[in-house]
Amino acid sequence: MQVPPNNSSFKFNPQLQSFLTGKQLLLEDIPFPKEEIQQHLENDYIQYRPGLIEVKKRLTCNRCGNQDPSLFAVFPSARCGESSHYCRKCIMMGRVSSCTFLVGWSGPPAKIQPLLNPLKWEGQLSEGQRPASNRVVEAVEHNQDLLVWAVCGAGKTEVLFAGIEKALQQGKRVCLASPRTDVVLELTPRLQKVFPEILVASLYGGSEDRHIFAPFTISTTHQLLRFYRAFDMMIIDEVDAFPYTADESLRYAVQQARKEKSSLVFLTATPSEKWQRECKLGKRNFITIPARFHRHPLPLPKFVWCGNWKKKLAKHRIPANILQWTKERLQQQKQALMFFPNISLMEKALPILQKLDPRIEAVHAEDPLRKEKVQAMRNKDTPILLTTTILERGVTFPNLDVAVVGAEEKIFTESALVQIAGRVGRSAQHPNGNITFFHYGKTEAMIKAYKQIHQMNQQAKRQGLID
Repeated sequence: MQVPPNNSSFKFNPQLQSFLTGKQLLLEDIPFPKEEIQQHLENDYIQYRPGLIEVKKRLTCNRCGNQDPSLFAVFPSARCGESSHYCRKCIMMGRVSSCTFLVGWSGPPAKIQPLLNPLKWEGQLSEGQRPASNRVVEAVEHNQDLLVWAVCGAGKTEVLFAGIEKALQQGKRVCLASPRTDVVLELTPRLQKVFPEILVASLYGGSEDRHIFAPFTISTTHQLLRFYRAFDMMIIDEVDAFPYTADESLRYAVQQARKEKSSLVFLTATPSEKWQRECKLGKRNFITIPARFHRHPLPLPKFVWCGNWKKKLAKHRIPANILQWTKERLQQQKQALMFFPNISLMEKALPILQKLDPRIEAVHAEDPLRKEKVQAMRNKDTPILLTTTILERGVTFPNLDVAVVGAEEKIFTESALVQIAGRVGRSAQHPNGNITFFHYGKTEAMIKAYKQIHQMNQQAKRQGLID
């Protein structure tokens, strides 16, 4: 504990210390009296950073890194009595302007108590997982950056356990971040179960854990905008997922939230072309897990030409081979996902396919019954679910076939197609399945997706990781 200065009127507040350690917040977001904050500021325990700064004659937001002139606006500020610029990029987290400050802790930080054996997990890592787990531990010990390139269904979460334990044993603060709220909601109880003796904070829009100082934080990447030099170990799950790939401010937030000496672990089944190239050229520290835990190869996609399927859908018809594929799944009582490039095309196909079985359903991101429809699929009440790319990742159904209708469409990138193919054969009881790309002309993305899956199978075979 920091000893207060020789100022008899000043009372050091450890709660304020815990609250502000590793944060960057607007003054109005700090639930402590303004006088108390001012006293800690005067005694060098709190620092104010300007919300906006000018870099090479360009406005820059200190919270999200935005430099785009079109994403700044002017408003009459009651705070300074003048017109003030503000950042529109991160406005959803409160207004950062040229006359506001980001408030953080500058005194000795609140400490994380080291734990001897925080991990309580009785599972076993596979042969493919063990080397990756060891590399994560090394990254923690030596404050390295590491990419874990693991096939869909390889068990990426379990690979993190030993590294997280090592960090917690050393009194380090850990954050696992994902671009998606549903991943945060799924991982929080799972990780709390294997680290039962530590406080785990779960951060997403509307979360009540926002003010908790915890040794282990599971967060959306958006929430990292509230942190500054906070974490000794940073893990980014699904680093290739939207919106992380499309939003530079989220990547900025990750770098701001980690300490200058820290480890950064990226997890993905589908690294970008740039990252794949860096791995091959030895410019990026990485390890692959080319096999699933159940030691079966990844199912390879079949390319099936289906003609001008859009033209047929416009006439309320569907290509015969897609119809036949659907009938076969229904006859075999094999559940299936059918991916479509957009909602309107999917909704044209739905009534045609419902003539085969009225229980066939469709789902998309804005669907108010999205959760219920996915649950009905889990309960096996729905034989076939039509979907947009919202179900390309993050969902597991044990015994599934998958079709992509219009695999040549731009939305079906190499990454998306690999993820979609990864829905098939995930369980040990049903390690095989059919993945079909119905197309009106092969694309480079389709061919690259096939090659990536094939190469992972070849690598797994060479390493003796598949039977």
